[in-house]
Amino acid sequence: MPLIPPAHGLRFAFGTLTVLPVRVTRWDREAARGGMLCAPLAGLVVGLCAAGAGLLLLFLGASPLLAAVAGAAVPAVLTRGLHLDGLADTADGLGSGRPAEDALRVMRQSDIGPFGVLTLVFVLLAQVAALAQLYDGSWIRGALATVVAATAARVALTLAARAGVPAARPEGLGAAVAGVVPVGGAVGAALTVTGAAAAAGALLGPYGVLRAALAVVVSAVAAEVLLRHCVRRLGGVTGDVFGGLAETAATTALLVLVLA
Repeated sequence: MPLIPPAHGLRFAFGTLTVLPVRVTRWDREAARGGMLCAPLAGLVVGLCAAGAGLLLLFLGASPLLAAVAGAAVPAVLTRGLHLDGLADTADGLGSGRPAEDALRVMRQSDIGPFGVLTLVFVLLAQVAALAQLYDGSWIRGALATVVAATAARVALTLAARAGVPAARPEGLGAAVAGVVPVGGAVGAALTVTGAAAAAGALLGPYGVLRAALAVVVSAVAAEVLLRHCVRRLGGVTGDVFGGLAETAATTALLVLVLA
């Protein structure tokens, strides 16, 4: 397996997964492998920015609800809304009930159908409601949840890019990253993020350790269920599917942190 300088992987991750002004200098399978392994780092930066915005609003006297809105809005802004767009397109494709080729055609259309609209509304409502409850509990719970959810969302991307998961079509971002990450590397990234989340959860005591680790694990399981369904229905993954996986994982992580 060819090795590339870590900088290429970081550039690929931040250049494709965020709006940060990072120029992707290589667009090949090796760079994609490094980029998808670095995806959780991009999520960490997005999560820290979102948490910072929420805490700033609280400091200025805003309500936990407004801080929660920032926690959901900032990641959307920093990803150009691509993950939310992918979630909506995936919902439209799967909800159409059509054969794989027709469902993929539905997903490529520029408009958003009823399944996509409903999915976006309920997912964003769930994210804001969960964050509002967490921020209402304490500022540190809200901020930590924002960071954990954003990072867990990108872990789902790393796992979905593992070897053995095919692309649904030969072009697009999905085809560029499908199957590029060794299974061991994907699992290692997931375990690393789980351990880091648990360590951060220690700020909230022993139970916080378990809750944060559980959020990452359950979010990965939820994303895996969706991934397998997409592979069965569509024949593989697309860029839209990756977006849907990220939003599914983020929402699941927030719900676990609220309910656990």
